[in-house]
Amino acid sequence: MSPVKTVTDDTFESDVLRNPRPVIVEYWAEWCGPCRMLGPVLEQIATELDGRVDVVKLNTDQNPQTTQRYGVLAVPMMSVFSGGEVVRQVLGAKPKSALLRDFGEVL
Repeated sequence: MSPVKTVTDDTFESDVLRNPRPVIVEYWAEWCGPCRMLGPVLEQIATELDGRVDVVKLNTDQNPQTTQRYGVLAVPMMSVFSGGEVVRQVLGAKPKSALLRDFGEVL
């Protein structure tokens, strides 16, 4: 089973906003090539930070409410949520070391 959980408009509040741990949300789409490259990188991060950070993904085409609510205009985009609020955003596929640097102290 993948360490990255799939969330939807219906589960976003319980899985992300009410989560006691920081959550990395990847906004993605099936047609997005860079999103497919980013998936394995986020799985590695989820495995390495298991128990400290949750990593989830949300398909922007299938979940328009959350996509619109958080102003997602391009994919892949990642938001780090803590305490139900966005504390960091990162746009584009990057290597693991660059993502961890971008996420920084919020994790």
